[in-house]
Amino acid sequence: MSGERVERRLAAVLAADVAGYSRLMGRDEERTLADLKGTRQTVFDPILAVYRGRIVKTTGDGLLVEFASVVDAVRCAIDVQRAMSTHNGDVPHEVRIEYRIGVHVGDVIIDDDDIFGDGVNIAARLEGIAEPGNVCISDDVQRQVRGKVDIAFEDIGEQTLKNITEPIRAWRIRVGSDPVGAPAEAAEASPLPALPDKPSIAVLPFQNMSGDPEQEYFADGMVEDIITALSRFQSLFVIARNSSFTYKGKAVDIKQVGRELGVRYVLEGSVRKAGGRVRTTGQLIEAATGAHLWAEKFDGALDDIFELQDDFTKKLVGAIAPKVQQAEIERSARKPTQNLDAYDYYYRGITLLQLMTADANEEALQHFRLAIDLDPSFAAAYGLASECYRLRQNFGWARNDAEQLARGKEFALLAVEHGGDDAVALACAAQFFGFALRDARTADILANQALAANPNLFRAWQARSWTSIYLGEHERALTEISHAMRLNPVDPQMHQAEAAMGIALLLLRKPAEALEWLSKALARRPGFPSALRFAAIALIELDRTDEAQSMMRRLRVIDTDMRISQLQSWIPLQRPEDAAMFIDGMRKAGVPE
Repeated sequence: MSGERVERRLAAVLAADVAGYSRLMGRDEERTLADLKGTRQTVFDPILAVYRGRIVKTTGDGLLVEFASVVDAVRCAIDVQRAMSTHNGDVPHEVRIEYRIGVHVGDVIIDDDDIFGDGVNIAARLEGIAEPGNVCISDDVQRQVRGKVDIAFEDIGEQTLKNITEPIRAWRIRVGSDPVGAPAEAAEASPLPALPDKPSIAVLPFQNMSGDPEQEYFADGMVEDIITALSRFQSLFVIARNSSFTYKGKAVDIKQVGRELGVRYVLEGSVRKAGGRVRTTGQLIEAATGAHLWAEKFDGALDDIFELQDDFTKKLVGAIAPKVQQAEIERSARKPTQNLDAYDYYYRGITLLQLMTADANEEALQHFRLAIDLDPSFAAAYGLASECYRLRQNFGWARNDAEQLARGKEFALLAVEHGGDDAVALACAAQFFGFALRDARTADILANQALAANPNLFRAWQARSWTSIYLGEHERALTEISHAMRLNPVDPQMHQAEAAMGIALLLLRKPAEALEWLSKALARRPGFPSALRFAAIALIELDRTDEAQSMMRRLRVIDTDMRISQLQSWIPLQRPEDAAMFIDGMRKAGVPE
């Protein structure tokens, strides 16, 4: 920096960037660049001119702006987000441009036309923890604009920001497309509920589109059943029926519903009866942005309306829960790692676990441990920690390692201790006992408890079906796997159900049918060890030895130390004839002794 005297001044700094910029560019570079240029010309630049903001610098996906007035900076941020909401309109969520904005007021260093210092750094870090379409401000900003800007503020507490020495207290401004909230005095008198520390959802009353008031009870009963079923998911915060039904018969703004109920997701739907059939539709919406995450319709014959209601409920819940989980995984990935709570660590761990590599497995375990450190009663985190150790057995990263098995068992037992009614915890514990410890009887008890806790959970049905395979109850396993697939036909982990279907068919001595299912699993997850092993055995049974040996070579890239002697002491199949078929097939496929 030239000269001996450093020039400083107090300034309000606004930092903005585009959420998911890399994803958007990877999807369509030309469209993204054109959309960015369009939003700058039609949204950002005109509003900046009104509030006298000076653009200090721009990047490919963001910009840094200086204001003389902190009130102007905040009003500018709100107007930009509101204008962007209108600008996006019906643009599909996956291609829309959404900004995150952070605002701070503080001392900055001037160098020509550029600015530096903590005043700039804090604004940039606040932008990093803002949600797409919203604004995050520092405590200094909130104190100066309180009473001068008619908006409700949500205190999100002290935040540890990267490269900032002291924690910074921050506030969230939730910007809807409606006018700027209630006056500050009213907001303070009736504060909006803060978001829970876990994924939160409200199920609104379904619209009766039948034109038949008599069918109102069917629609209302379905919503009540959905609320009850979702409440079984320990990982979800579900708004009670009485609060949801205050919106019955009203035209609602989903963003406003999200603010008033303090939820991140809203499910809405409709029911239409015509002749002897009923169509139910449902759509899951992210309340803050209005983005549609999932939509589906379900048709059925009106033979037994209560059975139909139950069937629709199961299908809806089976589809919704994984979508919420996926949305939470994506949301947690956007948050800086210095500012995570237990559920964010949990969802980051799930993402890493699904990568199915040794390094990712170790990192996932560390995330589950961090979640447990923050919440020692987090049953599902204990369960998924045990899952890390089960996968180490499956992939051969720690096969027959007594210390690893002891650690996994400790986590599985803690999952059961803390999660007597948590289906995820119980299902993971069932899988560990059945597969890693070869204790199918204990797995059987835990799998049944998982289904009793939540009969709509795909993971619980997976645990139940694998346990049936271990016990040699293969016909039962086929029924259980089919039910799991029916509940959740688009689950990202569907390869596990397909592999289980193939294994059960193979152990029923139907190798051709088995190979079809195992091939489906491998098409989704080429390195899934269980599918590779049993596909090789199916090929041996079909006298396709060369192909079986080729399959084994693929497996040995993952499981480098696999030996017959290891497999004999590890195979979880309880029926002697099933274990013998497995070992004989592995030997013929070329696994060394």
